Formats: sequence, C-alpha cells, structure tokens
Amino acid sequence: MTQSADIPARAWAELLLLGLIWGASFLSIRVALDEVSVLSSVCHRVGWAAFVLWVLVWIRGEALPRSAALWGSFAVMGLLNNVLPFTLMAWGQLTIESGLTSILNAFTAVAGVLVAALVFADERLTARRLTGVCLGFAGVAVTVGPAVLQGFSLRSLAQLAVLAGTLCYALAGAWARVRLKGLSPIVAAAGMLTCSTLTLIPLTLLLEGNIDLPATAHGTAAIAYYALIATACAYLLYYRVLGMAGAGNLLLVTLLIPPVAIGLGALVLNEALHPRAYAGFALLALGLIVLDGRLWSRLRPRPA
Repeated sequence: MTQSADIPARAWAELLLLGLIWGASFLSIRVALDEVSVLSSVCHRVGWAAFVLWVLVWIRGEALPRSAALWGSFAVMGLLNNVLPFTLMAWGQLTIESGLTSILNAFTAVAGVLVAALVFADERLTARRLTGVCLGFAGVAVTVGPAVLQGFSLRSLAQLAVLAGTLCYALAGAWARVRLKGLSPIVAAAGMLTCSTLTLIPLTLLLEGNIDLPATAHGTAAIAYYALIATACAYLLYYRVLGMAGAGNLLLVTLLIPPVAIGLGALVLNEALHPRAYAGFALLALGLIVLDGRLWSRLRPRPA
C-alpha cells in the first residue's frame, strides 16, 4: 500500500474537501430517494457523471479507448464500483439513516485490505494489518448490533446490503490495480461510468418501465450534487490526492466522511443514531488508524 509519511498541505486541504463532498453525498442521495426510485437514482448518478467526464476528456484531448478488452475491463469495473455498490447502498438508505450508512461504508478500507491480501503477494496481512482488520470487524459488529443475528428484519437486510457494497468497492480496487493500471484516471473513470450507464438504463427500463425524474427543485439539486459533484468531480479530486499523498493516506478520507454525514443527517433529516453506532465508528476509526500505520510505528519500541 503506497503511503507517504508527510502529506503536503495542499493534499490535506483536498483530502478534507473530498471528505466533505462524499460526506454530504449521503444526505443528497436520501433526499433524491424521496422522489425517484433506487435504480433511477443510480442511473442519474452514473449517466450525468459520465457525460461530464467525457467532456473533460475531449477538452484535454486525451485518446479514446478502442480496445475491446479494455472496454470489457471497464464493464467489470463499472459493475463492481458503481452498479452494485451504488444500488445496494441507495436501497439500504431507504431503511437506515444516512449517518449509519456512512459509518458502515467506512468498512470499505478494511475490506480492501483483506481482498488485497488474498489477491496480491505484496499485500500480505502483517500483525498490524490483522489488528486493524479485527478492530474493523468489531466496529461493524457493534454498529449493527445483535439484531442481525436474531432475525432478518428489513433494517438488518439494509445494513447487510451496505456492507455488501463495501465488499464490491474492495473487489473493484483489486480489479483496477490488475486491469486498469497505467491508464489515464479520467479516461478510466469515464469508461467505467459509461459501461455502468449502459448496464443500468436497460435494466431500469426492464424492471421499472421508466427512469424517474425528480419532481421538485430540491430533488433536482440533490441529483445534480451527487452526480456532478460527489461522483464526477470527486473522482477527479480523488486521483489528484492519490497522486500527491499516495493510496495509504487516502484511507484517512474514510475517517472524515461519517462525521459530515452524521452531522448533516441530524441537522437536515432529524436523524438520531443509536449510541452503539458511535461506539462502532470509534472502533472502525481505530482500526483504520492502525491500518494507516503511522501511530502504530510511533508506539512500537525502537531498537537501542
């Protein structure tokens, strides 16, 4: 996992901005779901974001991908990184709070470490990483509570759907490392989102008969936010921070997202989370800090 010990000030600023953007996306998605269906909400998200990114590709004069194999890789990436997780998490948000969804979403980093350890020889589970993973699992267990084991209520299924979405993100990360390495980030994101759109539009028309349009200005603004800002612009910002700070430091964004989502959910939607959700996030955050490694290395005794 690439990581720089020192993060440039500009990278810190953009990392904080990314956390704010993605944290607010949970609120905007929940607002949009009052006016459009789950599949329609995801269609809007990937379709408009793809359009914006292709405009940027054209402005920058980047070469268009023409390889059938590459487009096949985009299709798999779109399924793993957009279609499945966006749909699962949006469906989950119909039942559980946006703040709780953001807490469970933080498990993405833990799942990513596990998947990488299974797939890549250079990402083995060290004692530190295993400790972080165990803390992450403990955080999820505390967050969802014993109800998941006692019976599959709709709320339990919603939480499990969000966690399944985090596993999709983790698999997408491994796929991208193998199949999209060296490709322009904007082209890769545009290709992935295009394939996601081409998958979702016929699926939505088949299952629902039409793609819903928002009925109010609030719904339109919510969709515009999560499609144009929290997807298209956020992908660009993500790759900028990745280039400046490294993949390991991007783990820190998962610590920034839940406080923003929880705060907005309480302020705008009057959400109130169970105390165990905060305890679970504390464990997840501790696990992510351990996975980050810097605090761990400072606490380890140094040889004389």
